Amino acid sequence: MTTQSEVNRTEQQEDLLNSLIAFTKDHRATYWSGTLSEFLERVMTADPQGAARTSHQYMWDMIRWMGGEDEKGNFRCRLFDQELFGVDESIDRVVDYFKAAAAGSEVGRRLLLLLGPPSGGKSTLVILLKRGLEEYSHTEAGAIYAIQGCPVHESPLHLVPHSLRSRFRDTYGVDIKGEVCPHCRTRLENDYQGDFLRMPVERVFISEAGRVGIGTYAPHDPTTADLADLVGSVDLSKVAEYGDEGDPRAWSWSGAVYAASRGMLEMIEILKVKREFLYLLLTLTQEKNVKVSRFPLIYLDETILAHTNLAEFRKFLQESENEALLDRMVIIQVPYTLNYKDEARIYKKLISSAAAAFREVHLDPHVLHAAAVFAILTRLHDGEDKELEMGKKVRLYANEEVDGYAHAETERLKQRMPDEGLAGISPRFVINSLSNAIIQSNAKSITTMDVLLALKDSIENDARIDPKRKRKWIDYLVLARKDFYNRWVKEDVHKALFVSFEQEAQDLLDKYLDEVEATLDNRHIKDPITNEERKPDERFLRAVEEKIHISDSGKQSFRQEVVRKAMGAYKRGEKFTLDSHAQLHNAVQQYLFEQRRDVLRLVSSTTRPDEEVRQKISVVEKRLVEEYGYDSHSAREALNYVTTLMAQE
Repeated sequence: MTTQSEVNRTEQQEDLLNSLIAFTKDHRATYWSGTLSEFLERVMTADPQGAARTSHQYMWDMIRWMGGEDEKGNFRCRLFDQELFGVDESIDRVVDYFKAAAAGSEVGRRLLLLLGPPSGGKSTLVILLKRGLEEYSHTEAGAIYAIQGCPVHESPLHLVPHSLRSRFRDTYGVDIKGEVCPHCRTRLENDYQGDFLRMPVERVFISEAGRVGIGTYAPHDPTTADLADLVGSVDLSKVAEYGDEGDPRAWSWSGAVYAASRGMLEMIEILKVKREFLYLLLTLTQEKNVKVSRFPLIYLDETILAHTNLAEFRKFLQESENEALLDRMVIIQVPYTLNYKDEARIYKKLISSAAAAFREVHLDPHVLHAAAVFAILTRLHDGEDKELEMGKKVRLYANEEVDGYAHAETERLKQRMPDEGLAGISPRFVINSLSNAIIQSNAKSITTMDVLLALKDSIENDARIDPKRKRKWIDYLVLARKDFYNRWVKEDVHKALFVSFEQEAQDLLDKYLDEVEATLDNRHIKDPITNEERKPDERFLRAVEEKIHISDSGKQSFRQEVVRKAMGAYKRGEKFTLDSHAQLHNAVQQYLFEQRRDVLRLVSSTTRPDEEVRQKISVVEKRLVEEYGYDSHSAREALNYVTTLMAQE
């Protein structure tokens, strides 16, 4: 007999296969080669703007090809959707940089520097841009052409003589910028006797592994770093063949700046390199050329995207001679996210890429969010009333409703404290603690309390954290448990228990409605058993309303709204049920839970509950498992935990 999980797996496999087929159709690249004459006749005539794109324009076209509009009509690049969470503002600034640079703005002559704490997403953002370039170059829209055999895969249009470029612009509507590289100039003279129309041209595909259109440089030891890693050096094995160290064909064109030509150069930890490296890179971004011994200026069109951490940047700022260098950089901060929901998505992504044994362990539904709340707390600045203010800030940054605060308050907080998110716990620290919790547990199930205790253990045993900060971070763990996890787990148990008392809940709703109508009409209610008349039960009404924080001054308008909705349902011939009013549903649910907490207390009682109570407890556990993401172990732990909380109240 086929199980539902097997059916789902089969459907997933079919969906994946269809996606792979669709991908190959969209990315079916056609290789092309020919002479410059054929290139001008076939390719240039068909798409002159595409054939003459600069590296920034090519990057911007790739981003647009990967993008689309979100539900609010704003541009969003799907390239980052499944990998980066909570850094939308930084991504938008990067996108704006390429948009402005592609339009010819002065920012295109600046080095783009991503600045942020470790594990904040800088490297991931750059990697995604590189993968986007590779994918885009395999589409028809992303076709890119180069002189065949050119070590810097330069544009074929560089072969057009300067004296003809104005006529070229009049004919095709595009400007030609750049010079033929020394290697291709030598080939043109020696192999083709100066007949540039016979020079071979081919379509190339951007590839980091193939060193085409993407270059990467990471300094290992700044003291021994050699500029040759960027610009190459003499290839002694070829000097004997060509007889001259100044022959371009005897030069090793293996430098990272050559690999990145027509695409992007990634500079990792850029501020660790020697100053002459920086001057070379900044000259390259501003003038689009590099100078090496024995050769004239070499024209290179590429986007330079660098990243570094805060410690290196602060050290760089302290040296006054670096002011001129800073002036030629566009600096974009990539902080940690301050939205705990996005932070939890980061953990989920990291877990999904972990080993199978790690992924198979069940996590209760609040493990990642509780750990994320703690991480966010470490990234915020303390308020005056620490516990109250910090908890509210976490909720505001997660776009949750907070009494007394409007959504606009979030932006005001960010403006007041722009450096929040530049320090604190990294996602790696949390994942390491989660790994420890899994290793130390024999069960294939981890609860939120297990992870909070594992985080506490990691903090206490980390020699890098000073004692004062350790105490503060442990306080944050307590805050995450008390203000967030306690509320979440109680709500789960409320809802799960609620299903066992659905008829009682509907009766309570009807009673509330009767009492409200009598209050608004200023009339008495007749008791159905004694037939005695009494005033509406204001104490009952307020007990329900206070569960959802309806103030005494706001009760009248709330009650009027409830009656209007009830009358609307009546006119439509519908019954006014709990689903008819979300706020009232929540209020009745919590009120009923308070009235029936004795049932829950029996979960941890040493006395044996009767069959009716046992059945209700079983229903609660089953509902927690089937509808709220628990397994049997974590469901039982949640019930025990909530019982303990109620005993303390």
